Amino acid sequence: MLEKLIVFVEEISMEAALEGLLPGMLGDVAFQIIRFQCKDDLLKQLPNRLRGYSSWLPANHAILVLVDRDDEDCVQLKQRLEQTATEAGLTTKAQDGERFQVVNRVVIEELEAWFFGDWQAVRQAYPRVAENVPRKKPYRDPDAIKGGTWEALEREMKRAGYFATGINKLECARQVGQYMNPAQNRSASFNAFADAINTALAWN
Repeated sequence: MLEKLIVFVEEISMEAALEGLLPGMLGDVAFQIIRFQCKDDLLKQLPNRLRGYSSWLPANHAILVLVDRDDEDCVQLKQRLEQTATEAGLTTKAQDGERFQVVNRVVIEELEAWFFGDWQAVRQAYPRVAENVPRKKPYRDPDAIKGGTWEALEREMKRAGYFATGINKLECARQVGQYMNPAQNRSASFNAFADAINTALAWN
């Protein structure tokens, strides 16, 4: 069974959200979040980091790599991550759907898409935001919000009287992450992330 999940993230707000979210998803399973300076830093360091893990990673440990798509082609970015893990000598979930050492997940488009996918968590953290936001046409698909998801979130926050001088992404991630319910998230990229964790938790 899974004993430890090691998560690579590209920035501090994802780290903050996961610190609130993962304990409820993993139960007694240990986790470690390794944060890089930015997406480019993560991608640059990833080959050496994974080669280092390949020499000692226990069979009951798994590595989860999370990166934002931003403006990149999702398929090409995923292929790059898969190739990096394979060249490091590690088995990915794409190669073996059940038992793997590395699973790569692309957040489409940014962390805030996950927040739009669980608007109830946003409302628990910031009660004045409008309840009907997920029903508005631009937000019905959390992974297809135009013009940037954090910019959209900032607009809704300001409309409700929060973050008048601009959204604090770290504070927002920390507050919303603690209330997120994986079972009710409408974001496809979040559900792919959750599915990878659930698969690892099912290991014998």
